[in-house]
Amino acid sequence: MRHFDHIDAARRKHLFYRHPRPFGRHDDPAVLAVALGATLYCPATRPLLAADIERAARRGVMSMVVCLEDAIADDEVEAGEANLVTQLRTLHGSSETPGAEVPLLFVRVRDPRQIGDLIRRLGDAAELVSGFVLPKFTASGGGAFLDALADAGDASGLRLLAMPVIESPEAVYAETRAEMLHDVARLLAKHRSRILAVRLGATDMSAAYGLRRPPDLTIYDIRPVAGVICDVVNILGRADGTGYVVTGPVWEYFSQGERMFKPQLRQSPFERQHAAPLRQRLITSDLDGLIREVHLDKANGLTGKTVIHPSHVAAVHALSVVTHEEYSDAADILGVAGGGAMASSYANKMNEAKPHRAWAQRLMLRAQVFGVAAEGVTFVELLEAADSR
Repeated sequence: MRHFDHIDAARRKHLFYRHPRPFGRHDDPAVLAVALGATLYCPATRPLLAADIERAARRGVMSMVVCLEDAIADDEVEAGEANLVTQLRTLHGSSETPGAEVPLLFVRVRDPRQIGDLIRRLGDAAELVSGFVLPKFTASGGGAFLDALADAGDASGLRLLAMPVIESPEAVYAETRAEMLHDVARLLAKHRSRILAVRLGATDMSAAYGLRRPPDLTIYDIRPVAGVICDVVNILGRADGTGYVVTGPVWEYFSQGERMFKPQLRQSPFERQHAAPLRQRLITSDLDGLIREVHLDKANGLTGKTVIHPSHVAAVHALSVVTHEEYSDAADILGVAGGGAMASSYANKMNEAKPHRAWAQRLMLRAQVFGVAAEGVTFVELLEAADSR
């Protein structure tokens, strides 16, 4: 699989200075964690789940989570499990090369016992499952999930990866947060080879305060939740070799209501590309808020994002492409031994070899899976190409 493969080859040649590289579900987890991009969540009760997964793949979705937790009602769990098993078996049997056209698939479970049970019930179709999303993860309860994952992997011979979700009240409330996150860090370190990424449950975090983010604001404007994200990155997202990829929180809006604030997308970049209709479509769909939030996710050390509608995917992926300027800066920084400072190739900033090195290394990994935009190619062009609606 490869990002932007759903775009015409001639157009890709125009857009990219360095094209995205292919990756597979058995690659290094460090690569897959960045390649997740916009992770699309869907309820396990979807009656046409197999077709939904295939359709999402054609639209450029590279990772999906089939949810048996908050996305379905408590009395739907048994039916959701049965539907998930049936649909994935159908998907597995519908191709001569099972999994070839399927995104990285994860299952969000409620109970550790579901992990082994689902892998057994799926049979050969279990090879479509890259891992499990572990909800409301804490050090006290998370060990059971990770042990169940290890047992299921050993029994099936499959590499099953974990994405724990930080969203519990212990992670949110100030008096318990630091100790809880440090305990989680110690637990995850024992299972490092199985940890793909750490996810943020911003909806549950907000619920702890009776809050809900409106579409005109980003999660970083909701200060109690922004503080939690800051601490998660501080403890679980460090660049010193102890941290993990931390993914951006969910964007939960996809239709336009009455707006309180002006649109957050400047007109000029779209006018230069003769893409005013695209700008209007983004505003109408409330995606200008998503675009701003993805920018802030990246600035705060987060990679990728949870989304709940296919229309969100193109924006997240377009913003994940490394710009030509970023790539030039990173190459200059990594090309220097022994430290020192230098003017950037674009002559608009100072690059320092030592303090900027970790940033440059992370950026080069993103460049590997999302590519580097050609000189002069903007986010607008990338989004217009990636948006297949």
